[in-house]
Amino acid sequence: MYAADPEAQAAVAEGLEPPINLASLGRVRVLRALTDRPVLSRAELVQRTGLARATVGSVIDDLIVAGLVRKTTEPLSAGARTGRPPQLLSLEPRAGYAVGLDVGHDHVRVILTDLVGTTMWDESVPLSVDGDPCRALDTAVDLIGRAVGETGVPRDRVLGLGFGIACPVDINGELHADGIMPGWVGMRPTDELAERTGLAVRLVNDANAGVLAERRFGAARSCANIVYLRLSSGIGAGMVCDGRVLQGCGGFAGEIGHVTVDPHGALCRCGNRGCLETVASPPAIAELLSRSWGRTVSSAELAELIHTGDRGALRAIEDAGDSIGQALAYTVMLLNPELIVVGGDLVVAGPALFEPMRRTLTRNSMCSHTQHLRIVSSTLGDSAGVLGAAALVLDAVPERLGLEPPLPAA
Repeated sequence: MYAADPEAQAAVAEGLEPPINLASLGRVRVLRALTDRPVLSRAELVQRTGLARATVGSVIDDLIVAGLVRKTTEPLSAGARTGRPPQLLSLEPRAGYAVGLDVGHDHVRVILTDLVGTTMWDESVPLSVDGDPCRALDTAVDLIGRAVGETGVPRDRVLGLGFGIACPVDINGELHADGIMPGWVGMRPTDELAERTGLAVRLVNDANAGVLAERRFGAARSCANIVYLRLSSGIGAGMVCDGRVLQGCGGFAGEIGHVTVDPHGALCRCGNRGCLETVASPPAIAELLSRSWGRTVSSAELAELIHTGDRGALRAIEDAGDSIGQALAYTVMLLNPELIVVGGDLVVAGPALFEPMRRTLTRNSMCSHTQHLRIVSSTLGDSAGVLGAAALVLDAVPERLGLEPPLPAA
């Protein structure tokens, strides 16, 4: 019986619904291993999948015939022993493709990647989208069509569309855009995009897209417990715990921007007072400087003020860093991450932001939680959102391609 087989039981434990034959399970495990590590030997695949050597060999042969996996060799390094180089295996990059869509407050950006995440097409259109979702979606559909057409990618090999957006998204994929992107309230953009592009669409908020991107392509590779902090017009966090994105029961985990840091502070758009966003977002810092100097200071001007070493701007950034460190201390004490990756517009402040942030975080946390904690800047910058959207599709490749019987490559 199926339930008596150890590998079938493992399938259930991995969340795959029975009945799933063992060949499918083996393909999923091998593809998952090669998704997590781009190049592996057969011996490493046996170790990582827990499958028998003969099973791994049979699965690999099937996947090579299907055009999903290819053989490669690693050149011997200087001083290495002579002999036949080890046979290594990797995903076939042209076996599938992913589209990533990033809709921010001021832009629409689309990329197309191959199966291993190499970007083949990338274009961004400056656009004010908060009040004009129809124009934003028209722009997105046009960019997606151009991405596929200009690269000559077979349409049936595009595995899906990952869609990242700068507002909260619940567990059912519904937008919660009130007070953030007012024109999008009540919309179901995934349905429209699916109908107009013919692609399966998966939706994610910008902070969760950021943590997916940093873990797959950026500063958090090989890390299983991560907090990605996005410091832009809104402040949010994407969190990975033991290798899984932490979403919460409703999908709203990570709203660190609405942690109270000053109970008597300014009224926040969420209805509370003294939220982190009211003191540490670029618009809040710019507003503080505007009041202090008696002239309008824009968020875009902050970077130049910091670069020129303006004392008032640096002091405002330092105060923001203190508040961010205070809010992060709660997060660190609850989640005990190994790495915090900081992205978003405010990262340009560099040490002026990071030093007070680290100091306050350390002061308000237990030594056991911060002794080995690393805090680094994003290595992906403005690309984190769109790469994370594409990663949403790529991360599902093992199940998408492994559960279908492999067919010979065309």
